[in-house]
Amino acid sequence: MTSATAPMVQIVKGELADDELAALTAVLMARAAAAQRAEQPRFAHGSRHPQARWRRLERVSSYRNPVSWR
Repeated sequence: MTSATAPMVQIVKGELADDELAALTAVLMARAAAAQRAEQPRFAHGSRHPQARWRRLERVSSYRNPVSWR
């Protein structure tokens, strides 16, 4: 199956070597990924992922050192 699609990049003048085309593709893909990441919402503390602000009691050990600062 072949489908005719419009090219995403068009060379207007000159010719690109394979390594130059690969470098151009890598830069364009990195910019597209960065733009997509910028559209994601941010939370109040600057992260893209929410973080729990409480301690989970099942993860706290039952022993507390008597000379610890806690």
